Amino acid sequence: MAEQVKTFRREDEGEPIDSLDRYLEGTQAATVEPLSFGTIALRRLLRDRLTIIALGVIGLLVVVSVLANVISQEFLGVDPNSTDLQITFQPPSKEHLLGTDQLGRDQLSRLLVGGRTSLAIGFFGAIIALTVGVSVGLLAGFFGGRVDDLVMWFINTLQSIPQIFLLLIIFALFAPTPTWLVIILGFLGWVGTTRLVRGEVFSVRERDYVTASRALGASRATLMGRHILPNVLPIVIVVTAIDIGTLILIESALSFIGLGVQPPTATWGNMLAKAQQYFHLGPHLIIFPGLLITITVLCLFIIGDGLRDALDPRLK
Repeated sequence: MAEQVKTFRREDEGEPIDSLDRYLEGTQAATVEPLSFGTIALRRLLRDRLTIIALGVIGLLVVVSVLANVISQEFLGVDPNSTDLQITFQPPSKEHLLGTDQLGRDQLSRLLVGGRTSLAIGFFGAIIALTVGVSVGLLAGFFGGRVDDLVMWFINTLQSIPQIFLLLIIFALFAPTPTWLVIILGFLGWVGTTRLVRGEVFSVRERDYVTASRALGASRATLMGRHILPNVLPIVIVVTAIDIGTLILIESALSFIGLGVQPPTATWGNMLAKAQQYFHLGPHLIIFPGLLITITVLCLFIIGDGLRDALDPRLK
């Protein structure tokens, strides 16, 4: 038999297709697989130029802060803790790009070292607050009843005591080293995260797929770890970015009243607090630490806002 060739015509385009194989091939090519939520969120984030710039700035600050000692000794040729009383309050110059402080120490190298401490306090304090807040909020929201009542009673009691009084008592008992400050701020900053997670868990635990998993015999640990926690984490990530900036501001405020990390350990907060005494002699001592705190906190808030938009399932 002679080979017969059938001609097909696609309804949407009206073009002739001379074989069934080519028709099916074109149909498959036209089929687009649905994008995952993570891919959609990443595309939204990459389109947000302001958030990308903020991420770049924070990334740069983290890198130069981690390499502070190397940069100071290899590129700047100074020791951050080296004093020289003959060059105090020098304005920015070729030898000292951001000037010197009241003890003749190089301001730029001190800012790099101080940034490492300030950023570490913010990041690790936020991690502690995130860990405690998510764990307690997950348990309170999932179990409800007496567990929830106990957690909320403790949170309301803790929030009824002004934080400044708690800090005064704690710092009267313990020296405010960077490690202690991270621990204290982390364990005092979990309350807001717990409230947020608790409210989200109340909503998620009643959804159909959680009810179906429970009916199929899934354990409590499986329900919390596999079905509820992944749906809560996106909003927690947003809050964590904002909490890092908030903790940096709190450290600066504590240093201003003398409760922060004590010299000679440098942080942006205690450098700014110490420089207020010498504003007329060295205004650069206030400008640069204040500028770095402002830029860092602003970028972290922008990142938090950008992540909120990227992870919002209601946006298209």
